[in-house]
Amino acid sequence: MEPRFLLLSDVATELNVSDSQVYHMVRSGELPAIKIGGRGQWRVERARLEEYIQRKYTETAEWVRGNPLAERDPE
Repeated sequence: MEPRFLLLSDVATELNVSDSQVYHMVRSGELPAIKIGGRGQWRVERARLEEYIQRKYTETAEWVRGNPLAERDPE
C-alpha cells in the first residue's frame, strides 16, 4: 500500500526535479501541500500530486494547440 502523504523529496523524485523546485511549487501554491508536526514539515497528498500532474498535462496540451510547430520547407 502506498503512503497517503509524500515528503517533498519523494515528490521531487516522482517529477524528476530538484527538491528546491518542489519547495518553490508548494510555497507558491502551485502544488497543494500541508505543514505538519512541531517543526512544520511539508507533506503532499498523493491524490493532490496526481491532480497536479493531470492539470499540467491539460495545460501543456492547450499550449501545444496554441503554439503549433512551424512547417519546414521540404528539401
